[in-house]
Amino acid sequence: MKILIIIAKLSIALVWLILAINIVSPFHGATALMLYVLTAFLFMMHGLQMMIFLGAFGDKLSLSRWERWSILIFGIFALLDIRQKHMS
Repeated sequence: MKILIIIAKLSIALVWLILAINIVSPFHGATALMLYVLTAFLFMMHGLQMMIFLGAFGDKLSLSRWERWSILIFGIFALLDIRQKHMS
């Protein structure tokens, strides 16, 4: 399970890299617009996951600063990693 979470996090990191490249040096035509929309959507969804998780479990778990940021970056895969770390 641990190796699958690492592979998933690397995949999400690659997606974020492509989205960041589009912000710095936009792609041509409609591709750039589509990637802007995907960037906003991904940021909002991961932010919503972070707020829900911290609202539900923030007082029960002491999360490091990196764990909080990793939820925003990696979404559900960070949550799976945090669950695995705190439940074992």
